[in-house]
Parts: sequence; structure tokens; C-alpha cells
Amino acid sequence: MKSLKFLISGGGTGGHIFPAIAIADEIKRRIPNAEFLFVGAKDKMEMEKVPQAGYRIEGLWISGISRSSIFANLKFPFKLISSLWKSRKIIKNFHPDTAIGTGGFASGAALLVASQFGIPTFIQEQNSFPGITNKRLSRKSSDIFVAYDGMEKYFPKEKIRVTGNPVRKSLFENPISQKEAKKLLGLNPDKVTVFSVGGSLGSRTLNNFWKKNAPTLADAGVQVFWQTGKLDYQNILKEENLTNQNIVIEEFIKNMATAYAAADIIISRAGAIAISELCLAGKAVILVPFPFAAEDHQTKNAQQLVNHGAAVMVKDSEVENQLLSEIQNLIKTEEKRKLLGANILKMAKPDAAEEIVDTILKRLNL
Repeated sequence: MKSLKFLISGGGTGGHIFPAIAIADEIKRRIPNAEFLFVGAKDKMEMEKVPQAGYRIEGLWISGISRSSIFANLKFPFKLISSLWKSRKIIKNFHPDTAIGTGGFASGAALLVASQFGIPTFIQEQNSFPGITNKRLSRKSSDIFVAYDGMEKYFPKEKIRVTGNPVRKSLFENPISQKEAKKLLGLNPDKVTVFSVGGSLGSRTLNNFWKKNAPTLADAGVQVFWQTGKLDYQNILKEENLTNQNIVIEEFIKNMATAYAAADIIISRAGAIAISELCLAGKAVILVPFPFAAEDHQTKNAQQLVNHGAAVMVKDSEVENQLLSEIQNLIKTEEKRKLLGANILKMAKPDAAEEIVDTILKRLNL
């Protein structure tokens, strides 16, 4: 039997890249001799993250429409033509059996060309409000894998498969107890712990909030485990009022599984993959959506959880006035923490990658 070839494209953000890698990992687990080629955008993070995961990647000269620079947009037609031309060259050389896209402009070019060659295509949409690329690709795709209900507003209903978002298996494969996790992180296992995470770059809104309010919680005996991201980390370390044994500050957290396990309350932005991981973590969560995400999709993601009694949402503009009282309310009310944790766990989709690959291989008659 000839080895199957999978073209996989998605990038620009971790929210597009990590689901693509998770799908590839599941295919490789089932078909060890399968061949993979990723297609991404030059100078974007996928050009680093995909090879780190053990896969080959080709880069296209492509980017989105700029909202801030008209001059940058003058290049867009040339970038589009270049990316379509190179996608044709890649597909002619690689001869994929199928193409899978997880969003981003590189995904748009690669899957459009694949469909023109008659290659079966599949798309995976992480958010409750789809990106422009996936909306345009949906008409020619065999199946559309989504994480939220109600997506027939954007995609052909008969093609939609509600699978959830593929997440890193390593996060939840070998769970440890909360006490053990706190000890591993140098935290007191008997104290309530608030874990704040703002992504690899960090959230300035959350960082400014914690600079002002972390000492208040710490003085009350609450532990604040705070991931700053790289933008503000060095300046935050200089803040004298943050020198407290109940405040632990990290630039980046390598072992997210341990951080999730240690937390009693988690404060997070509302990116699609973050939410999928939080559902599996099963803790009380306060979501602070990033207000400048495309089409405000983070607010829409968060609202889905709020509608199911699975999270609390505080708008970015209300953080200064509202977030501390919401945290304090959860600290005082263990029952509410448990209820939120139970409700968010019900929304978890731990087998998303398996379900997606089941459908793809079935379509390929495997």
C-alpha cells in the first residue's frame, strides 16, 4: 500500500497552528508511514513551531489585509498571486491525497488550489465566529469541523461536524492531584490559588490589574500565580509591592498541565484553544476577552460558556472596576467554584482529534 500524503495548512497564531499539529499527530499515530507537508505563511510562528513538532513546512508570501496601513495593502494582490502560484507548485510536487486547513491566509491559498486539483479538502474552525478564510473555503470542503453549536449561520449545515477543538494531549494524559501540583510549583497546598494567564506575549490589561491588586489578595492569604508574558515581565519584577511569598510571577509557563491542576480559579483571555483547554481543566474560570480580536470573536467564545453556566465573563473595559470583586466572590464561595468547574467540564471535547481523523479517513475509504 502506498503511503498516504496529507497537506496541512494553518497559521498566523497558535490557535490555528496547534490544532493542525494535533490532527497530524493523531493521523501519524494511526498511520505511521503517512507523509505530511505543512503550508504556512513566511515569517509567522508556524515556520518555527511546526518543525519543532517534527513536521516539514513550506512558507508562502501571504498576509491579511492591514487595518492600519494602506501602503501595506497595495502588496496584497501580489502576495495573493504569489501564494496561489507557489501552492500550485507545492501540490504538483507533493501530490497529496487530501488537504486539511485550520484557518489563516496560507490555509486559504493552499486549500483553494487543492480543491481546484480535485483533492478532498477539510476545514477545522476553532471559534464561535469563523474567520474569513474558512467561510470562503466551506463551499468546496467535504466536512467542516467546529467547536460550537449554531455554526449553520456561517457554513452549509450538512457539512458541519461538532467535534470540539483538538488540544495538546500531553496536558491531560497523566493528571496529578491539586496538592501535588501546588507543591511542584512551590505553592502552599492549603491556600486558595488564583492562576492568571495572558498568553506568550501577555495581556497588558491583566498585567496592569495584577500590579495593583495582587498585593490585596496576597495580604488576605490568597496565592496569585501570575504568568506575565514577555512584554511586561522585566518591568513587573521591579515593582517593590509585588515582593510577597503569596505572589509567584513567571514570564512563561512550560508545564501548563501542572498550572491548571494547581489552580482553584483561573483568569484567562478567551481564545478558542485556551477555552478548549480550560474545559478539560475543569476549574472555575473568569474570562476576559481580548476586545480587538477579529469580529470580537473572543467575546462570542466566552459568551457560549457563560450561557451554559460554565464561566464568568468580565469585559476588558470593566476589569478595573469588576474583576477583583468577581475573584473575591469565587474565593469566598467554594460551592460556586465547584459548580463552574463541573459545568465547564461538561463542555470538554477530549476526543476532538480522534473524531476529526475518523471522518477524514472514512472519506478516504480507509
